[in-house]
Amino acid sequence: MRGLETVEFACGLPVHLAGLNTPNVATKVDAFTLRGPLGVTAAITPFNFPVMVPMWIYPIAMACGNTMVWKPSSHTPGASQLQAELWKEAGLPDGVFNVVYGGREAVTAIVEHPDIKAIQFVGSTPVGRYVYEGGIKAGKRVGAYTAAKNAMIVLPDADMELTADAAVAAGFGSAGERCMAQSLVIAVGDTAERLRPLMEERIAKLKVGPGTEPGMDMGPIYSAEHRESVISWIDKGVAEGAELVVDGRSFHHADNPDGFFLGVTLFDHVTPEMETYQEEIFGPVLGIVRAKTFDEALGLINAHKYANGTAIFTTDGGAARRFKLEVDVPMVGVNVPIPVPAGYLSFGGARDSSFGDLAMRGEDGIRFFTQQKMVTERWPEPGRRGALSLVFPGNS
Repeated sequence: MRGLETVEFACGLPVHLAGLNTPNVATKVDAFTLRGPLGVTAAITPFNFPVMVPMWIYPIAMACGNTMVWKPSSHTPGASQLQAELWKEAGLPDGVFNVVYGGREAVTAIVEHPDIKAIQFVGSTPVGRYVYEGGIKAGKRVGAYTAAKNAMIVLPDADMELTADAAVAAGFGSAGERCMAQSLVIAVGDTAERLRPLMEERIAKLKVGPGTEPGMDMGPIYSAEHRESVISWIDKGVAEGAELVVDGRSFHHADNPDGFFLGVTLFDHVTPEMETYQEEIFGPVLGIVRAKTFDEALGLINAHKYANGTAIFTTDGGAARRFKLEVDVPMVGVNVPIPVPAGYLSFGGARDSSFGDLAMRGEDGIRFFTQQKMVTERWPEPGRRGALSLVFPGNS
């Protein structure tokens, strides 16, 4: 649905591509702007949303008049190929939409190729930094949207039942393999003592199994290697001294013993000094952080190196208003745990969650995939050219 929203937005781009016209900026001189395509553009996208994320990029790029070279994740070739086939079936001319499979060598080729004018990347921070720095050095326009460690603040006056639902859904949905997961719950005051039992109740009822079976809440981790990585992060959290409330490491699916299944994990008393607080785990691991005051909780979010999405749960409108104004994170939810904006609005990050000047989608997406020209023109009347002047045109 979020991808289709962006397609619908792209279908209305002609009105957004219209320029500005200002007649008579000087005597018989008019000024106006034109928006034109860049040429060949590229997208490098991750495995976890193999339809939605690329659909946030290529509809806008192509509607702005560019061609697209798309390098999807090698873990999800079926979804990528189907989109290409559907564009072909829809009548898109050959060469406008191009899919390039591969790993590091394909990314490097996109970064270095002189004909590619702009790149949008979604993925890890190290690779995103490489794409951004290499692309900028090569004179390209680059937007890299990278890792996250999102935190939701819970104030003592919040609706605890609503908040418990939101925390479990935001922490464990998509097996935690999404950049907008709320992987930290910052509980203010005595909130943790009331919220944690409600979260444990909900966790106990979660059903983990094949996503194709009805009634499942969470499917497997996407690969054996990543499953082992998440387990190692749980081990690290225990070693760092966080309280292991729910341990997902021992989960096994009886009917699929070789599947990459992992249960959900809940830590309490996570502190900013721990690596499990600082780094993105990208799995079903949720941590509770305890803060004494609203100011302390807000300071933790603003001091974190990642800044993608955040949320506050409260019934206090004044506290929510202050949070919206003072939090240094671009996507904010108020009693909404996953604040992904609608498809016609921008999506982005700050600090180590994003490299580049413009967000993806929406008006920023149009600016990213177009080149604006400022035209100043004069049509002198025959026989009235005027005298030579060495100054800027003015009114006379």
